[in-house]
Amino acid sequence: MAKPKMIELALQGGGAHGAFTWGVLDRILEDDRIHIEGISGTSAGAMNAVVVADGLDRKGREGAREALRKFWSEVSRAGRFSPFQRTFLDRLIGRWTLDFSPGYVISDLAARLVSPYQLNPFNINPLRNLIAELVDFDHVRHAEGIKLFVSATNVRTGKLKIFHREEMTADMVMASACLPFMFQAVEIDGEAYWDGGYMGNPSLFPLVEECQARDLVIVQINPIVRSEIPRRANDILNRINEITFNASLIKEVRSISLLKKLIEVSGLEDERYKDALFHRINADAELKGLSVSSKVNSEWAFLEHLHDVGYRTTEAWLQENYRHLGRRSTLDIESVYLH
Repeated sequence: MAKPKMIELALQGGGAHGAFTWGVLDRILEDDRIHIEGISGTSAGAMNAVVVADGLDRKGREGAREALRKFWSEVSRAGRFSPFQRTFLDRLIGRWTLDFSPGYVISDLAARLVSPYQLNPFNINPLRNLIAELVDFDHVRHAEGIKLFVSATNVRTGKLKIFHREEMTADMVMASACLPFMFQAVEIDGEAYWDGGYMGNPSLFPLVEECQARDLVIVQINPIVRSEIPRRANDILNRINEITFNASLIKEVRSISLLKKLIEVSGLEDERYKDALFHRINADAELKGLSVSSKVNSEWAFLEHLHDVGYRTTEAWLQENYRHLGRRSTLDIESVYLH
């Protein structure tokens, strides 16, 4: 059997849309021809990453796949009594968004008027309890077969913070997923952190600098391009959310692309950047129709739907691009991220 091809994965955040990434990971872990050397993740991407590392350390590839399914099923179970539920009409017409959910609308309005320090003074976050219960961070920290990088934003300095696998804790993952209008900042070693998506969604530089694999695969949840101009309030807010949480990724891709060109033109010897190959797995056609409100929809049917989209998308991507891994980039950086 041929030696597996090594790849690095960059996993975007996106709330419940992270179930798309679950489907991507499920298909990749199923394929013995591919070895994941490192993962950089933010928010839901960070959660997927630590679940994979825990599962790999326990039972290998199948253990990681089982752990991912259990994690997302428990997310759904925990959300059964959430006030964020689809309306009868939404269910009737098969719409996954929560734009007209009374619970979501009230919560969204409250977040603009009252801070989480006032609204949730005891800092209750069921998701943290879920992560701490399902993920054994001793396994994560000792999962030497994979490198992990989790991004968070330092509230005081506005700088990106990268947490590594060897130090990983539940608080670090929750810092990466801390939306400031919903949760109090997560304190770690005297510093306060918010969602990593503001500064690294996800961060690519650790993968290029600290991993040996040439192939970096970006799993993108947030669509970059929309042809229509948003006019309704919800559509405007949704587009602002997409632009905000894509900005750091676009900036890093541009920076790395520029470094690659400078190294090639100048004849420098930095092989890490010169030899980096870029790929992207995304499903803009399926995800464009989902508004930002659907990122808090934890219904099992919705999560399974996103998983299936991710699995099928990756299956098609592998059929078309597996032969190119280790040989050339399949992502046209110029057209996707630079223009």
